[in-house]
Amino acid sequence: MIREGEFRDIKRANAELFDIDANLDRLVKRIELLNYVNPLNIEKEKHRFFTSKYSEDPTFKYPKLKFDPYKLHRLFFSQRLERIADEQIRKLYQDIIYYYANMIQCIETIGADKKFYYNSLRIYGTPTEKDVHNAKFILHYEDEPITGDMEKVFSPEEAKAYFEDFVKQYDFPLNIRFSTNIAAAAMVSNSTRTLLIKKNTRFSKNQLLTLAHHEIGVHLVTTYNGILQPLKIFSNGFPKNVETQEGLAVFGEYMGGALRLKRLKELAYRVLASDSLIKGYAFSDTFDLIHNQYKLNREDAFTITLRAHRGGGFTKDRLYLSGLRKIYKRYLHEEPMDTLLTGKVTLEYEDIIKKLRYLGLAQNITHKNHSYTQNLNTNKTLDFILNNLK
Repeated sequence: MIREGEFRDIKRANAELFDIDANLDRLVKRIELLNYVNPLNIEKEKHRFFTSKYSEDPTFKYPKLKFDPYKLHRLFFSQRLERIADEQIRKLYQDIIYYYANMIQCIETIGADKKFYYNSLRIYGTPTEKDVHNAKFILHYEDEPITGDMEKVFSPEEAKAYFEDFVKQYDFPLNIRFSTNIAAAAMVSNSTRTLLIKKNTRFSKNQLLTLAHHEIGVHLVTTYNGILQPLKIFSNGFPKNVETQEGLAVFGEYMGGALRLKRLKELAYRVLASDSLIKGYAFSDTFDLIHNQYKLNREDAFTITLRAHRGGGFTKDRLYLSGLRKIYKRYLHEEPMDTLLTGKVTLEYEDIIKKLRYLGLAQNITHKNHSYTQNLNTNKTLDFILNNLK
């Protein structure tokens, strides 16, 4: 930890950097994309889609913007980055501004189909041939037998109690809220430091363990580590941090003994759903691919299709599998993970994080991921698959 007196000296010596960082912090707080891209009428449109025998594409409604996109763009680009003396750090903040400017364009075009889709591609990219190959490689494996811990018997209230018990091993608070407007069964809101649990759904024992390792063990760990960093960018997020963060989170599931072939297949389906956007598939076409051709049950197929098509075409989900592959390879090479838990950071910026730490502008992590200390996976098929991803 940096002593208070030392930190005052560091802050004084880097006053311009801290000013810009604080300015960006105020601006970024307004634009958490997931607050806007999750439809408000998921259940209603799911019912309509199922009633139409999967022929009438859903018409989703989205939250209204709470900011002026043009004014926010202007404020981002008004930052005087030339005041940051260090060229490498200046380049990092330039990348950050471009990244969040793209995020604004994403949010302001939600529901505008192709416009949103192309803006989404700038931030999240598109599945590569290698990604699609890896997804199909996973999907050619036969499903494992359904065990008792895979049966969805737990209510949202029971899930809340489970997570409250799980978080006791961590030294930070857990805020929980129920929501009907999220695509996932549970997710972390970084800006409010809240774990959102989807109402009107049921959870299996394995799913609860998976979500606990994923959402609490990584997403909340990096949220609270980021808050403790001197610079706010660690909390708000480095450019294109999703692949690294989701890779770490799924790796946490693996190390915690929660990852199953069913879950790995879910990530593979997400890649194919993202790939279907490039092929120009409509919602019903993507659903048909996953439900009728790959025989996934209609509830899960709807959720995966929704996640890909929300907003007008959202390719974020393609990054979970590639992120897991990168983090797993790192694990095989026995490289430490702590730097990547510093906050909402990106693997590609690891060298600059180390430099910031050397300069006293970043500090070692306070909260560690407990699942990373011991590999509890016993599934040899999973090890074989992960070892053979391209």
